Amino acid sequence: MTNEVAVLFVEYSDRKLVELTKKLTACLERLTEEQTWARGGAHENAVGNIVLHLCGNMRQWIMHGVGGAEDVRERNLEFETLSGIGRPELVLLFTATVEEARVVIASLPLERLVETIHPQGRTVSMLGAIYQVVAHVGEHVGQVILLTKQMAGEDLDLTMPRRR
Repeated sequence: MTNEVAVLFVEYSDRKLVELTKKLTACLERLTEEQTWARGGAHENAVGNIVLHLCGNMRQWIMHGVGGAEDVRERNLEFETLSGIGRPELVLLFTATVEEARVVIASLPLERLVETIHPQGRTVSMLGAIYQVVAHVGEHVGQVILLTKQMAGEDLDLTMPRRR
């Protein structure tokens, strides 16, 4: 991998995490506490659960897998939590987790992107772990956007303005 490609990958990953954080924060700011923890059924996750899940996943793949920190993830709690964490706390938790992940990614020497790691018992390169996290955050932020649109009953204007 050339350094130019590695730099582009790391910079794009960073920008994407910042962009997705803004979208998630905008959604949480539109929801009530009740909406944040609402589930359509036992088989569904509330927006609050999705936020906890994303934080756990980033911590396991980036801070642990890429950064070498201890793996402290308790995945089941991400989905079993039914309330008790307010929207401001969820925003702070997500923002702080993303910032920590961004620092780990930015401090990674580019030549290490091809090294193999084993988060969740999987074998991936550090580049693959970063890509997995950015894609995973994007997938779930998309879910949060849809849920927020449905609960708010309006467009969220999270992308460029368009004619209505």
